[in-house]
Amino acid sequence: MIELKHLEKKYEDITPLKDVSTVINDGDVISVIGPSGEGKSTLLRCINMLERPTGGQILFDGVDITDPKYDVTLARRRMGMVFQSFNLFGHLTVIENLMLAPMDILKRSKQEAYETGIALLKRVDLAGREHQYPDQLSGGQKQRVAIARALAMDPSVILLDEPTSALDPAMVGEVQTVIRDMTGMGKTMMIVTHEMSFARAICNRVFFMNQGGIYEDGTPEQIFDNPGKDLTRRFIHRLKVMELKIESPDYDFIGAGSEIEQYSMRNNIPSRIKYRIRLAFEELTQQMLFPVLKHTPVMITVEYSEAESQAIVIACYGGGRFDPSEDEDNLSYSVLKGAVEELSYTYDEEDELSNTIRVVIRE
Repeated sequence: MIELKHLEKKYEDITPLKDVSTVINDGDVISVIGPSGEGKSTLLRCINMLERPTGGQILFDGVDITDPKYDVTLARRRMGMVFQSFNLFGHLTVIENLMLAPMDILKRSKQEAYETGIALLKRVDLAGREHQYPDQLSGGQKQRVAIARALAMDPSVILLDEPTSALDPAMVGEVQTVIRDMTGMGKTMMIVTHEMSFARAICNRVFFMNQGGIYEDGTPEQIFDNPGKDLTRRFIHRLKVMELKIESPDYDFIGAGSEIEQYSMRNNIPSRIKYRIRLAFEELTQQMLFPVLKHTPVMITVEYSEAESQAIVIACYGGGRFDPSEDEDNLSYSVLKGAVEELSYTYDEEDELSNTIRVVIRE
């Protein structure tokens, strides 16, 4: 078991990991997903102590491997690391790459290391390549050698840092097949990947990383089908988001219309949907809300999904309960309801922005 307690990694001008705490159970296969630059690779490198954390603890089977007195080579013997850039020794043959660490670190005999290496090459479908050099192999073959090299140490934990990101699309599948096979070995695995369908297929847990930490942790079904947090949902569904905060009736509504126009152009939003986004914005803010709310701030969020050809406009505002639909003479509400797919209202008195109107627009 690996336990992370308030893990932090700071550099001079950036902090990729902020107060990360979680428990990784024996046998877990965890896909680590999220936007670029959110600390995914740094997390793996800290767990393997290739990067020394600047705060917090990592307990590996109860032992604090971040303790300055701890010999990190003891932990690394039990953790295999697969890098996106392969990191093979170019001057060694394939089998020599596999034999080096078991002989040097585990003190295995040359014969035992050779036999284990040959068996692992068969497992990753590279039998007969043992005497070739890395520069004689394709990218996919190099990565399969790198995986076999990690397995040669018989680790209990395997960390894979974007193992297919440096490969041509034609080679991605062959590496993914090998990784799928590895998940049946009972080892603890963490895989940083941008391949969402692959991530879902192989894991029992998903870490969605954002804002320097594990923003959401759940099963594949929870994260991919029903994410509990907005940033996760936006990432999974590849939503294009725009936010506008309107604090008074003097707000520059003409300028906001230009922002909506630019947002629509950047994201290739069809004209019909763009028109209804502007309609929803204008009717909600200028006609329904501010004539009543006066100086209560309103947060407008627009989310567009190209895959579903759908936009959602969300208006959130505070104050007491105010549902525009309850005014039977509200012409603007009727106009908007007739122009969109769905229009709904909810109230949560525990939320600072307690009122929410949600508008669904489809092409």
